[in-house]
Amino acid sequence: MATTDVGLHEAAGRDERVPVVNNMSIQVATVNGSGSQSSNTVLLRSIFQMGVPVSGKNLFPSNIAGLPTWYTIRANKDGYVARKKEIDFLIAMNVETARDDVMSLDPGAAVLYDEPLNLRSLRDDLIFYSVPYDKLVATVCPEAKLRKLVKNMIYVGVLAKLLDIEMGEVEKALRKQFAKKVKAANLNFAAAQAGYDYAVATLTKQDPYRIERMSKNQGKIIIDGNSASALGCVFAGCTVLSWYPITPSSSLAESMIEYLKRFRIGPDGKATFAVVQAEDELAAIGMVIGAGWAGARAMTTTSGPGISLMSEFAGLSYYAEIPAVVWDIQRVGPSTGLPTRTSQADILSTAFLSHGDTKHIMLFPSSPHECFEIAMEAFNLAEQFQTIVFVMSDLDLGMNNWMSDPFPYPEKPIERGKVLVKADLDKLGTFSRYKDVDGDGIGYRTLPGTQHPAAAYFTRGSGHNANANYSEKPEDYEKNMERLQRKFDHARSIVPAPIIETAPNAEIGIIAFGSSHWALMESRDQLRDEHKLATDYLRIRAYPFANEISDFVRSHKRVYVVEQNRDAQMLSLLKLDLDNDLVPKLRSVAKLDGLPLDARSVTDEIVAMEVK
Repeated sequence: MATTDVGLHEAAGRDERVPVVNNMSIQVATVNGSGSQSSNTVLLRSIFQMGVPVSGKNLFPSNIAGLPTWYTIRANKDGYVARKKEIDFLIAMNVETARDDVMSLDPGAAVLYDEPLNLRSLRDDLIFYSVPYDKLVATVCPEAKLRKLVKNMIYVGVLAKLLDIEMGEVEKALRKQFAKKVKAANLNFAAAQAGYDYAVATLTKQDPYRIERMSKNQGKIIIDGNSASALGCVFAGCTVLSWYPITPSSSLAESMIEYLKRFRIGPDGKATFAVVQAEDELAAIGMVIGAGWAGARAMTTTSGPGISLMSEFAGLSYYAEIPAVVWDIQRVGPSTGLPTRTSQADILSTAFLSHGDTKHIMLFPSSPHECFEIAMEAFNLAEQFQTIVFVMSDLDLGMNNWMSDPFPYPEKPIERGKVLVKADLDKLGTFSRYKDVDGDGIGYRTLPGTQHPAAAYFTRGSGHNANANYSEKPEDYEKNMERLQRKFDHARSIVPAPIIETAPNAEIGIIAFGSSHWALMESRDQLRDEHKLATDYLRIRAYPFANEISDFVRSHKRVYVVEQNRDAQMLSLLKLDLDNDLVPKLRSVAKLDGLPLDARSVTDEIVAMEVK
């Protein structure tokens, strides 16, 4: 019989005792609406509080309660937090998916299941633990209607015993989860304790998995990308939020509303901000552009279907040159697609959103920390370049739990760009709104209310000349469009630069962006350790592309562009931008299953192409 420190791997075809410490993937399979979110968060935080790097990813249905949902916690002593394809420990609570969940496991995995499911009979190469959840929850929860919600906390206690998670940390995490609900906290902890006590009295440790205290999380926090983005927007000075609910962006707006109520109430008790839930996405972006023209820092948050609806107004912002910020929390399309799955498939449509010749600035955060910082960059760039700026997040980054360093208090002042005030106009006497005075393609503007007779100007989405006068002269239109291109090209040196990591003697390059970064960090180590393949890595953080990207491609024999869509959209955008002689060097690694990118899939595909 195995002890709690080691486990037999006989089920996996090995008979030696091999402990697996702080390196596992735990999947909880439940039904939507069963209260498992709180239990899973408590489990994640308990491991985090023991100093072990973790990440949590939620796979949930897009329609009604009662359908299957899966939550995966990855604990990894080396700090790998991307999704891992293999599940090491399954908590099977859903009768509808239990069989498939068990059959999908690799030999040697462990299964904790609700006793009536009788999963032990399905396979003889797994480790099984059964628990009578209904009996246990009945002893701690007298109210039958609450038992469904409390039942899931039983598996937290059982797993705490099996994996050596300290119950003191479980209670700490639980009371944080129910900070304002003491009775609920007490009830849920009683359920967790019941599970723990049952495991002590009944279950014999057979698996090799353990959590052991480390010290890698000191000073770190757990936060989702949407909350970090919302906080960054508040610190950026955003005062107008117009939005329409859509998965997976709604929580960004909801978090921002809470932050605004907390931090943006004036001394007189009145709000210093405006929040409007519009009738649709088209109205939302229209309000944002109106507020941006009036001088406010304004934004909206949406996903792919909303981006499609915003096309005409995006062209207005670009052509009339009005600041606006749009957060696109990307999901799987086209059409309704898979609303609760992640993707990076809005790249091409957003880069050129609107009819006619348009090119938009896009920013690509890869972590909650960058969501916070890039929020401020987005508003500064929108005003500096007097245009719409898109922040391209995704469901994985936006809605899932990530470890992060605390966010630094911003020290960089807000940059409002070329805004003329009364004193400037007193000296100049007048100005031309769309004239390129400085050679960077950016004209000067004034804000409504500026007390000077020369401050006013027309804002036009129709043809205009440098003085903002209506014009259909071909030469005026051509000059205007060429100036807008100069402005876009100027942004190359201003937008966030790519991050480059090198390895000795690397001939192969990898390019990625956004949440794919975390799989790439692990994949590069797999390529090095398992296949002796050294790689350099460039992470794109903005479009237009900085010149460093061209230099990176030129300096490598082959460059793999990794992204989460079918059509290799970032690769296509790079091909449009790079010199023709560099295009043959590019290779595509494109994943489109809607699941967060995992390292093994990237590694296997690159190795397969390298062997060719």
